[in-house]
Amino acid sequence: LMLWQPSKDFVQHTHLRQYFDWLAQNYNLKFQNYHDAWQWSVENIEDFWESIWKYFKVISHTPYKQVLKERKMPGAIWFEGATLNYAEHIFRQPTADDAIAIIFSSERHDLVEITWGELRSQVASMSAYLRSIGIKKGDCVAAYLPNIPEATYAFLACASIGAIWSSCSPDFGTNSIVDRFSQIEPKVLFAVDGYTYNGKPFDKIQVVNELCEKLPTVKHLIAVPYLNQSSGLKFGEPEVSSTAFHHPSTTFWNDTFHPKQPLQFEPIPFDHPIYILYSSGTTGMPKAITHSHGGNLLEHLKYLHFHNDVHPGERFFWFSTTGWMMWNFVNASLLAGATIVLYDGSPGYPTLDRLWELAEKARIAHFGTSAPFLSACMKQGIEPGKVHDLNALRSIGSTGSPLPPDAFDWVYEHVKKDLWLSSMAGGTDVCTAWVGGNPMGPVYLGEIQARCLGAPVESWDENGHPLQSGVGELVVTKPMPSMPVFFWGDKDHERYLGSYFDFFPGVWRHGDWIEITEHGGVII
Repeated sequence: LMLWQPSKDFVQHTHLRQYFDWLAQNYNLKFQNYHDAWQWSVENIEDFWESIWKYFKVISHTPYKQVLKERKMPGAIWFEGATLNYAEHIFRQPTADDAIAIIFSSERHDLVEITWGELRSQVASMSAYLRSIGIKKGDCVAAYLPNIPEATYAFLACASIGAIWSSCSPDFGTNSIVDRFSQIEPKVLFAVDGYTYNGKPFDKIQVVNELCEKLPTVKHLIAVPYLNQSSGLKFGEPEVSSTAFHHPSTTFWNDTFHPKQPLQFEPIPFDHPIYILYSSGTTGMPKAITHSHGGNLLEHLKYLHFHNDVHPGERFFWFSTTGWMMWNFVNASLLAGATIVLYDGSPGYPTLDRLWELAEKARIAHFGTSAPFLSACMKQGIEPGKVHDLNALRSIGSTGSPLPPDAFDWVYEHVKKDLWLSSMAGGTDVCTAWVGGNPMGPVYLGEIQARCLGAPVESWDENGHPLQSGVGELVVTKPMPSMPVFFWGDKDHERYLGSYFDFFPGVWRHGDWIEITEHGGVII
């Protein structure tokens, strides 16, 4: 059952349409439909990824020798010799200093707007501060922060100097955080004094002091007074004393700030780590999944432009904490010149209507959430389209688990009739989605629209035979640049191989069940 189809005008203005026109001009490639383009992109992975590089005019400080050394997994070497910087591609946006880069809201704050000028100034100041305390390319930096602007500033500052970022949300228990951060031996810890959730304050100073004790490599603590002061939003001095934190080298965020610092970008090898994400760690220690500057840059340019169709100045929101890869993904929308919308707090406080109210006030164009949130709204009989002006809204993204068919119906009946519902699935392992939106195609009930460009996803039976119909194992048959470069501290790549490649040698087995439908859609 088809629920939505893009208008001619909608299709005409998509990045995907422009890219196809560019391919026709530059590569003499003409595709009848999206599926033909997908087929080309997975059969010719070197040509496809090189086209992404050229189309987005990637800034490389040194040229690459070749696109891909050899088609092997794991161990594929992409764009060898290239040096670039992920953050540099965010700040090359031709946006005016007074244009809005970030909109922040929380249970305690109404909308706070942060300009591109301020974002640049904050990132430049923090990267200069990190350099001044001896942080350099390859050093690990850990963050125990909620989804606040400071987390974005600190991440981009780390990326600009080639330091490796890793973050956990402050709702994690102390042991969970130590299990993650102790593996990477961070030199700096960014930490919050506490946060509010469901209307209740949670003081975390004691936890921060425990973390500093249990993470002996931390040489500097940068404290962000958030519970006891409105998140660096310049509402006066913090109400917490620096002596509350026991680390001998504790500095408050505001004391690190020096305006008018130049924003500099360290050229980084393509496969140099940018951040470390963690698996849930159901067996043994959480896996420290290490992602690369170049791989994520190409993947995020591709996904945010072609599969989310994010345009400059559009407001992009995804409900997330700093402990989930969707937080990294939200920040990635800055690559498309978007305004990111950050929310800190419970999606159900004071009611489940809170995020829809945010969608109206912040004029969100792309509203991202989880399938359970949409199902909860449906069960509670919430009618966002009736209560709120959602004129700016043009897409809803859903991930985290499969979206049930009745939730598809609810979105079209109670949120907005003319809306692109773009469900996606992928994960922490690649910091993107394998399967997701196609802005040029229809939305069918209960289906994700398509396999993503450059993602050679197939459904296999247990003997390794591709299935044309029915449910099989989700496998990826060829390398992609955003596959992890390694797991941190994984001797001889044992855990990496065991996680994805022990079932079908040389082929990535993801651990999800997948069905590819007759019109090229996907059910996970």
